[in-house]
Amino acid sequence: MSLPAAHLVGLQLSLSCCWALSCHSTETSADFSLPGDYLLAGLFPLHSDCPGVRHRPTVTLCDRPDSFNGHGYHLFQAMRFGIEEINNSTALLPNVTLGYQLYDVCSESANVYATLNVLSLLGTHHIEIRADPSHYSPAALAVIGPDTTNHAATTAALLSPFLVPLISYEASSVTLGVKRHYPSFLRTIPSDKHQVETMVLLLQSFGWVWISVVGSDGDYGQLGVQALEERAAQQGICVAFKDIIPFSARPGDERMQGIVHHLARARTTVVVVFSSRQLARVFFESVVLANLTAKVWIASEDWAISRHISNVPGIQGIGTVLGVAIQQRLVPGLKEFEEAYVQADKGAPGPCSRTSECSSNQLCRECRAFTAEQMPTLGAFSMSSAYNAYRAVYAVAHGLHRLLGCASGACSRDRVYPWQLLEQIRKVNFLLHKDTVRFNDNGDALSGYDIIAWDWSGPKWNFRVIGSSMWPPVQLDINKTKIRWHGKDNQVPKSVCSSDCLEGHQRVISGFYHCCFECVPCEAGSFLNKSDLHSCQPCGKEEWAPAGSETCFPRTVVFLTWHETISWVLLAANTLLLLLVTGTAGLFAWHLDTPVVKSAGGRLCFFMLGSLAGGSCGLYGFFGEPTLPTCLLRQSLLALGFAIFLSCLTIRSFQLVFIFKFSAKVPTFYRAWVQNHGPGLFVVISSMAQLLICLTWLAVWTPLPTRDYQRFPQLVVLDCTEANSPGFMLAFAYNGLLSVSAFACSYLGKDLPENYNEAKCVTFSLLLNFVSWIAFFTTASVYQGKYLPAVNVLAALSSLSGGFGGYFLPKCYVILCRPDLNSTEHFQASIQEYTRRCGST
Repeated sequence: MSLPAAHLVGLQLSLSCCWALSCHSTETSADFSLPGDYLLAGLFPLHSDCPGVRHRPTVTLCDRPDSFNGHGYHLFQAMRFGIEEINNSTALLPNVTLGYQLYDVCSESANVYATLNVLSLLGTHHIEIRADPSHYSPAALAVIGPDTTNHAATTAALLSPFLVPLISYEASSVTLGVKRHYPSFLRTIPSDKHQVETMVLLLQSFGWVWISVVGSDGDYGQLGVQALEERAAQQGICVAFKDIIPFSARPGDERMQGIVHHLARARTTVVVVFSSRQLARVFFESVVLANLTAKVWIASEDWAISRHISNVPGIQGIGTVLGVAIQQRLVPGLKEFEEAYVQADKGAPGPCSRTSECSSNQLCRECRAFTAEQMPTLGAFSMSSAYNAYRAVYAVAHGLHRLLGCASGACSRDRVYPWQLLEQIRKVNFLLHKDTVRFNDNGDALSGYDIIAWDWSGPKWNFRVIGSSMWPPVQLDINKTKIRWHGKDNQVPKSVCSSDCLEGHQRVISGFYHCCFECVPCEAGSFLNKSDLHSCQPCGKEEWAPAGSETCFPRTVVFLTWHETISWVLLAANTLLLLLVTGTAGLFAWHLDTPVVKSAGGRLCFFMLGSLAGGSCGLYGFFGEPTLPTCLLRQSLLALGFAIFLSCLTIRSFQLVFIFKFSAKVPTFYRAWVQNHGPGLFVVISSMAQLLICLTWLAVWTPLPTRDYQRFPQLVVLDCTEANSPGFMLAFAYNGLLSVSAFACSYLGKDLPENYNEAKCVTFSLLLNFVSWIAFFTTASVYQGKYLPAVNVLAALSSLSGGFGGYFLPKCYVILCRPDLNSTEHFQASIQEYTRRCGST
């Protein structure tokens, strides 16, 4: 089959204008239709839905007693007024008139039927499914409405294959903005995406993180609750309770009692009610019946400023009501237009004939019966919605203005297809009563919200505007001083599961919700970053923090400085020791040939004094910031110097004991000892052994400057790594062995001649050495602070001073103060006295 044939044949759906209703019983009102060069369709809820369930495929008859919807009536009149205003102006569409076909869509069946009428071919009652629908000319070029998300989704799905523009004034669901599913859908009301973001910002601005959410059955409420819960979770807000008000709910029935009961048990102060105004009224009537008070109610835009809700008897006691509302704008002249409509002679309704283009649900008897005193009140909510319908009409007119080339002063009056008009409507950008009208890529109008608070002053609620919300991105501006809270002293109510923790306390979640937690202080060395209140973060290596801290502090770098008092004392003592050693060396050099110096070891004394001086020089490395040279030399120089001194002391004591006590008994060994320079050989071997230990220590366990972070949490202690190394312990153990040997030899010579008897002084000095190092290691086991090097210096200085004082000071005393004892005669007399004493025993 050829393509033209497919265009013509296709599948035809024939629709009778009087489908489901006999023609003679269907009436129509002239107010619902207006002829024109280009027709627009309007879908408005002039009546409420029939609560019953249909059991036959019939279209709901909307014009029923006691079902009139005043809000839908204002929308209906706003479209009529807008088209009349455009037709009476020569600026927008000169020499072109707009017509309309308006439908009462009180139910889903009425909505579908109206949509099918819109899609019927111009001048017929048939819908043709063509292979190329781009040249399809339906009865209307564009559709204004309908009101609810459910109805809008149905209508948008039916119109989308033909790309007939559908501009809704109240359907705000996010799903309708998905162009893949609804390519011809646009709206003059903000998307619920922005409403949800605004609600979450509102909750955050007051610190409300523990909330309940109630939604209405249907896409508007269910999708809104879902989106709100997801967005709230992202921002750290917990939904303690949520539920949906079913379509079948009635005030105070078992289902509503259950919702209110669980709401009361949820212990949330704030309740977000994301509901249509019809079901919101059922909900609040149930809340009043249950006497649920002292709450903060967050209203969605569909009921935030609706008198349908604020007129519920007893609602003034429920607490504080805040809400997100469509920006309140006026349609200039609409009120006067409605008043003129009431006063006009509208004539009687006419029947629908089989050849006419009328439809069922194009009749409103209540509208025709109004008087000036009985007409519906045009409140703020209806005026805002009416402005959106009015704005949608102007958006279509501006699209036609662009498409027909009306900028030249005259429109072309060419045939227009819906998809062409849709392209132009998406591009419109114009001012309407100081309001910019344009659409984003999703077909959403770029507008904003008012943040309102219900103010009970007098017999009814007033809606006070306390702020606004604009985007992109969504930003909230609130004047909190305008809110009158229900609590005492006008205090902002709290809605939290757990109170905020003290500074430096992390939140440990208890239970299912992260908003319910226990407060646990952060341990020392960690802090609580405000970006993550649930876990303490460790401080950096160079930082510290006390327990329960919100920040870390720089650690103080400490070491034994040169300018501290204890350093001055130790440096002075060490320098004095060096001066005494130097002075003693000079004194001994001056009296080198005297008996006292000879008995002390002669030239060996200078080697002993030099070793003491070397060990003393090593003590200067304990002061100031540790460096590699000081770490290498300070302990090793001390250990080597003191080992040489002890080696000389040991061999000197041993030699005296051997001469006086054993030389006569083993003369052969004595001669060999003297001939082979036994004393010097021992000193060299012993010193070389300690030198080898020190070199191995420095090579294998090299002492290095280190920053110790473990000793004190708030300090960085600069030190060397030699303290616990095996090399240090081995060198110290070797010196300990030499000390014991020297002590033993000195003790054996306690009964030698007086001038050669050094047991008392040497024993005292060696005991001081033992006590000093025992005290040092005891202190080091319990204290690791900056003054530990000072303790080390003190122990070393005590050992060096003890060795020097115990061995050399008595001899210096004899040389300087008792020269009579420093004579050969005195020494010979002492030896003879020792010989007589030994002979007598």
